[in-house]
Amino acid sequence: MKAIVYSRRGDSSVLALSEREPATPGPGEVRVRVAVSGVNPTDWKARASVDRPMDFAEVIPNQDGAGVIDAVGADVTGLAVGDRVWLFLAAHQRPTGTAQEFTVVPATRVVRLPDGIGFDVAASLGVPAMTAHRALTVHEFGPERLSPGALERRVVLVQGGAGAVGHAAIQLAVWAGATVIATVSSRDKADLASAAGAHHVFQYPDDNLAARILEGAPGGVDHIVEVSPAQNASLDVTVLANHGSIAFYANNNGDDFTAPIAASFAKNARWQGLLLYTVGDDALAAAAEDVTSALMAGALPVGEAAGLPITWYSLDETAAAHDAVEQGATGKVLIRISNASAI
Repeated sequence: MKAIVYSRRGDSSVLALSEREPATPGPGEVRVRVAVSGVNPTDWKARASVDRPMDFAEVIPNQDGAGVIDAVGADVTGLAVGDRVWLFLAAHQRPTGTAQEFTVVPATRVVRLPDGIGFDVAASLGVPAMTAHRALTVHEFGPERLSPGALERRVVLVQGGAGAVGHAAIQLAVWAGATVIATVSSRDKADLASAAGAHHVFQYPDDNLAARILEGAPGGVDHIVEVSPAQNASLDVTVLANHGSIAFYANNNGDDFTAPIAASFAKNARWQGLLLYTVGDDALAAAAEDVTSALMAGALPVGEAAGLPITWYSLDETAAAHDAVEQGATGKVLIRISNASAI
């Protein structure tokens, strides 16, 4: 089979197309014929982290993907050969991700795909959708799970609404009944956030941004999904409702942030960091179930008309795909591994 590998950290030039024998799934594992691999910022960052040693002698990158199960190991229940599936954290604490024709993963990281859902949608889930799910379920008063009506009468602010996580957060929040406000950096991105379903979209920089947000949320914002706390911490506290949550998942525009202390404790603000890789199995399982329910409801479409443009690459263009994500490509970067119609 064909696989993309690297044996030392560095820029995308360390990625090489190689031939490998497909691995055999062990107990609790399945093997998936990969149709589409999704690229996330953590994929190129893990490869580029030259200041730390390799965890394995050789790594096949990419956490997310979708395809069809073609072999099942012992002790696996609920999954069978021929099942169409989506994958998450395929390469977490393992040397092999989805940038290959066949990948072996723990069955706990494989989710059956509802009928009618394309592999492009499925490979766009994983890290972005599950991160968004966690960000929307850390409020002091819940909900711990998402479903229609779970966020009714809540206001959600998505900072960076045109990114992959922001896009998923908008869609999930709308599906769960929230009023959604999004911020973006350009007119084109505003169109994407609106297409994703945001009820109000505001462009920054804007000295009146807090006032504009509060016009759409007179009682304040209940949930904030934050991509750039270093830039937005003061604004977040200004627009936050009493007992609101600020869930931050990235460090865009700075590695440190300062928040107004008195205003934060006066509002009982909950600052909640989140990282999918360390969030725990229970949170991952809950996210996988709820995201699949949203899929079944048709709540998570992709493509430019749905607010998430897709940029496609072939397997031998994986280095270019990684570079595109590193350079801030708008939307989702996907790698076509095999002919989806053939599987």
